Amino acid sequence: MSWTSEAHLEAWALDELRGLGFATATAAAVAPDAGRAEDAERGAYHDAILSKRLTAAIARLNPDLPESAVRDAALKVRDATFSADPIAENRRLHELMVGGVQVQTWVNGEAVGAVARLVDWEDRDNDWLAVNQFEIVGKTPRQPDILLFLNGLPIVVIELKGAEGKGLPEAFNQIETYKDQVPELFRANLISVISDGISARYGSVSADFERYMRWRTVDGETLVDEGSALALETLIHGLLAPSTLLAMLRRFVVFEDEGRGPVKKIAGYHQFHAVRKGLARVLEARREDGRAGVIWHTQGSGKSLLMAYLGGALMHEPALGNPTLVVLTDRNDLDQQLFGTFARCAALFGEDPAQAEDIDGLRALLGGRKVGGVIFTTIQKFRPKPGEEAFPELSDRSNVIVFVDEAHRSQYGFDARLDPATGEIRYGFAHHLRRALPNATFVGFTGTPVELVSANTYNGSATRSTSTTSPRRCRTAPRCRSITRRGSRRSRSTRSWRG
Repeated sequence: MSWTSEAHLEAWALDELRGLGFATATAAAVAPDAGRAEDAERGAYHDAILSKRLTAAIARLNPDLPESAVRDAALKVRDATFSADPIAENRRLHELMVGGVQVQTWVNGEAVGAVARLVDWEDRDNDWLAVNQFEIVGKTPRQPDILLFLNGLPIVVIELKGAEGKGLPEAFNQIETYKDQVPELFRANLISVISDGISARYGSVSADFERYMRWRTVDGETLVDEGSALALETLIHGLLAPSTLLAMLRRFVVFEDEGRGPVKKIAGYHQFHAVRKGLARVLEARREDGRAGVIWHTQGSGKSLLMAYLGGALMHEPALGNPTLVVLTDRNDLDQQLFGTFARCAALFGEDPAQAEDIDGLRALLGGRKVGGVIFTTIQKFRPKPGEEAFPELSDRSNVIVFVDEAHRSQYGFDARLDPATGEIRYGFAHHLRRALPNATFVGFTGTPVELVSANTYNGSATRSTSTTSPRRCRTAPRCRSITRRGSRRSRSTRSWRG
């Protein structure tokens, strides 16, 4: 695929977006002085939010709200007194888009709280719009190549450069210029996309050049190689499809403080598709034998965040009925490290995780729990107390999901062993875990080649989620593909594991 000019590339991209379901408009059509004032999409050239569309979307998505509450919700989104910190403001708008806007209505003379939705997650009534050469005035006038709007909110900035220029670095520098001179563009921003027509990358509002990533697949199976003429097309169809943007917005964004200030993290394609496959496999395993499979990762692939993304998806899955998530490690330092990651990602789960300090603490956190909970523990806490013949059952619910970190380790005690001196069978910790949670579903995570992890323990079903990076070249090459499921005939050691 070759382009004679940036304008040609821009026109092609708009055609692709139109095919995905976006309406398209020119900058003139959404200018504040286009037509009558009451019909204007926005009030002034410094506004990036299309207030008319935003208000219409709120009214459409919340038909029970009175007009005053709709106006109040729109005002809170557009609030001109927003934080001077661009990441803090982006987080504020993100939370409003995901969780809705708190408003007040009056019923029989009494004030009643309500939540105004900004997004239709089933995508029946959303307004998707692509605008090219959008005119906005900040410190100076600027015109990003393409802006993508969701219900009047600009969630994607696309900057395209011709092959005759400096390509991706030039496009990235232009994004940085926009952030400095027209920060209004990034208040509701989910991602920015840069491309020279051959290579294509995306990143969050806090990402530096090295953090911009490729999106290499449309279906999660077929991967596009580096330098492929299909790179931009794959990113548009794989990432910018409305269904994917909605999923990314709702379940694949994390705000963290890394010491150099707050950062916004967005999932890579390998994490996104691993979570989708993992969620489907957990739902399938609940109908079968509780062994959901293994997610295989390599160093640098973002395994901890992948676990958090998958945990968040499971906690909000209606079919699981408000499940309990147990995150299991075999070392205190790993338990602390993962707990810290999940604590910073608490918004993904809708609640703060809890950490079992000892055996009694574990039993208190799990015993009798009816719903919810993200609980961290080490496998060693699943052992009988002195004088107990067996570890007690803590929950017989089938919507308990157990994440087993570094699942290949022998410390978990997946196998039963015969003591030659006494003739007794010695059970590992995993036997007690199964007694405690007899109907739980298990997901293993490992950096060890899948072939070395017991196929029977996790049903021989695996998803690869790997990433290698070359920061100097802003090159990422993650892979995410399914491994053919092997036979799941149960062995003697698996029978002891299942209790």
